[in-house]
Amino acid sequence: MHQRAHTEEKPYSCNVCDKSFARSNSLVVHQRAHTGEKPYQCDNCGKTFTQSSHLMAHLRTHAGEKPYSCNICGTSFTHSETLKIHLQMHTKEKP
Repeated sequence: MHQRAHTEEKPYSCNVCDKSFARSNSLVVHQRAHTGEKPYQCDNCGKTFTQSSHLMAHLRTHAGEKPYSCNICGTSFTHSETLKIHLQMHTKEKP
């Protein structure tokens, strides 16, 4: 399976939109976009997610965790994507 990352082989195809994946688990997660399945639920607020990693990131909002810090001004963020957007403010880059 590791070699597929180098060969770009993607033997797992979605039967709805024909998108292909190197790993079967990636196909399973993708198919949730079509079915609307969100098997991971937050015990605090009930919000549901398609991936466990998205639930884990969400849980940081309840815990007040902000592990991503700007190395320019020190502002901290809950999500890495929010930090990336913030950094564009310092560099004046457009998203």
